[in-house]
Amino acid sequence: MSAETPVCQLLERQEQDHRHWLWVAPPRDAWLSPQETALLSGDAAQSADWRARGGVVHDPFATTPLGEVPGAVLFWPKSHTLGEWWLLSLCQRLPEGTPLWLVGENNGGIKRVLKVLAALGLGCRKRDSARRCSLFETRVGRVALDPALAWQSFEAEGLTLHSHPGVFGHGKLDDGTRLLLETLAPRLPEGPFRALDMGCGDGILACWLARRGARVSATDINAFAVEATRRSLAANDLAGEVVAGDVYSGLPEGARFERIISNPPFHQERAIDYGPAGRLIREAPAYLTPGGELWLVANAFLPYPDLLEASFGGFEILADDRRFRVYRAIKC
Repeated sequence: MSAETPVCQLLERQEQDHRHWLWVAPPRDAWLSPQETALLSGDAAQSADWRARGGVVHDPFATTPLGEVPGAVLFWPKSHTLGEWWLLSLCQRLPEGTPLWLVGENNGGIKRVLKVLAALGLGCRKRDSARRCSLFETRVGRVALDPALAWQSFEAEGLTLHSHPGVFGHGKLDDGTRLLLETLAPRLPEGPFRALDMGCGDGILACWLARRGARVSATDINAFAVEATRRSLAANDLAGEVVAGDVYSGLPEGARFERIISNPPFHQERAIDYGPAGRLIREAPAYLTPGGELWLVANAFLPYPDLLEASFGGFEILADDRRFRVYRAIKC
């Protein structure tokens, strides 16, 4: 099977046997077979699929050694600080001297890794470039920086939140989420209702709801967001169930909620992707109790009204500051 994405097409043309190598934060590309390779990823859906096909999946937050491998490929992410975290983590967990390739799209900042590697005292050479991508080669070395330092905490809405590079709105309260909370506050009753925070990010919605007495579940496809939400709940002595999954896939069978609340993503790396938000809206009635409500905030230009109309038969716009809109739809 031929590679589908530009970065994998660049790797495919290398005269290299990648059996038993470690793929780190790769894109979804069928060329990356789980057979005789291992995966280290923050994508919960990709990890689940890899396991289902018999592949080895490592925990990105473990600090235990990954063991001997012939080499590893780090696919440089959109977030430069997340790429630095992956690099530091690999230097901590792989044996010194392990071959390490770094590949990414030129407009995604891959060329900046030259300065990063030089600052860490790691040598580097450019191996190849094509398809507007570049491939660099180095070897793992011991570095003094601890990857755990990438975690940040900040205060918002009277809550202590934990965040990590690659989590939506890293280190600050997103303006859309702020508008959603302002709109929710006078309209949402306090008490023990079941609430789902879909696409939980750093956990601000889950923590805010739990503080008001809701029995909270939270989910996100991003493993960094799942870990951040768990840490945020713990930091505020709040209870909540947090699971990894692609939209509703991680929830227990038969799960039902009186309210689903979300600031859904519409990007996959640099590409616009309405797929997850579309599934969130279309499938929401199946996860709501009768009379249950879907609340979401979105950029005003996004095409969600038609989806809400088709899925619920109607909806309300409860806030609109010309940048963001807050929608509410009720299951009849």
